[in-house]
Amino acid sequence: MLYFDYAATSLRKPDGVAKAVADAILSMGNGARGTHAASLASSRMIYETREMLARLFGAKEACQIAFTMNSTMALNIAIKGMIQPGDHVITTAMEHNSVLRPLYELEKQGAVLTILPCDALGRISYKEMEESFRENTKAVVCTHVSNVTGNVNDIRRIGQMCREHQAYFILDASQSAGTFPIHMQEDQVDVICFTGHKGLLGPQGTGGLCVKKGVAIRPLLSGGSGIHSFSKEQPEQMPTRLEAGTLNAHGIAGLHASLQYLQEYGIDRIREEEQKLASYFYEQLRKEESITFYGDLDNPVHGAIVTFNIGDYDSAQVSDELAQRFSICTRPGAHCAPLMHETFGTERQGAVRFSFSHFHTMEEVRTAVEAIHTLIHE
Repeated sequence: MLYFDYAATSLRKPDGVAKAVADAILSMGNGARGTHAASLASSRMIYETREMLARLFGAKEACQIAFTMNSTMALNIAIKGMIQPGDHVITTAMEHNSVLRPLYELEKQGAVLTILPCDALGRISYKEMEESFRENTKAVVCTHVSNVTGNVNDIRRIGQMCREHQAYFILDASQSAGTFPIHMQEDQVDVICFTGHKGLLGPQGTGGLCVKKGVAIRPLLSGGSGIHSFSKEQPEQMPTRLEAGTLNAHGIAGLHASLQYLQEYGIDRIREEEQKLASYFYEQLRKEESITFYGDLDNPVHGAIVTFNIGDYDSAQVSDELAQRFSICTRPGAHCAPLMHETFGTERQGAVRFSFSHFHTMEEVRTAVEAIHTLIHE
């Protein structure tokens, strides 16, 4: 099996991740729920993982990291915990439903949305974003890297706009955490929402928020916290404020191991290797007249994603052929990003997405290229 669906979830994990999860299941108790050895071991590991994530995202303190199940939950916490009726929010047509659906819910409650369109290559206009700010603009919520096209937004430029207009910047880092540099202070991001199972190479069921000091978020959930048990309200201090209930310590142990790997291997090195593979794949196929590519693939700053269609064939049919005949795993369909497909006119056809990992070999990429050539020319 050749797996080219890393934008959905990383299949191959670094050595040590699975063992860390297994060891945690057999040895770790409930963090912050006791002073015995099993509980303390869990607490220490969770804190160390917060520290590693804080360093990765340029946060000042470990307490700025709150864990969730995934980036969808993180985005819901940030969006619903910061936006109120009457607030104006700027977002883009690049967004995943994890951003759009919470915003649509808030729109029904009285929030006002501006959704920036994309051009034919799936890019937003920063000039149009600048012109969209209003006196009541509360936040910009947008992705760092499109999960459909791999296009990369200039988050430092967006962060500067937000500062100038005194608006919050909520970043969806689902496709960038672990491969693209993000620095909360320098990029002027207020909340970074991330998942652990994609570029961070950890287990599913892990993710979280990195929240700038002083940014207040209303809890989405309330309940047990291990502290202040007699209080009728969720504790105020981070990260407890956003972490009601037992954390997925077993999954976080795997994330701890994958973050150690990222520190040693280097995210810049990972990004360069992935982009080299994606660029080769694209260059080998770009002259095929029957293929339509989506995104700004000639831009050197690009995620390791190549999305396309072959003629008028349904993307699911192409993806199934690749899977059944060549054991190549890809993602067809709408990728939970409806406005991006409306931009490209692919609402009915969808699109076939190849997403690459530094774990791939060039020989595997060549095999995928040959498989597509076979589909086109047989």
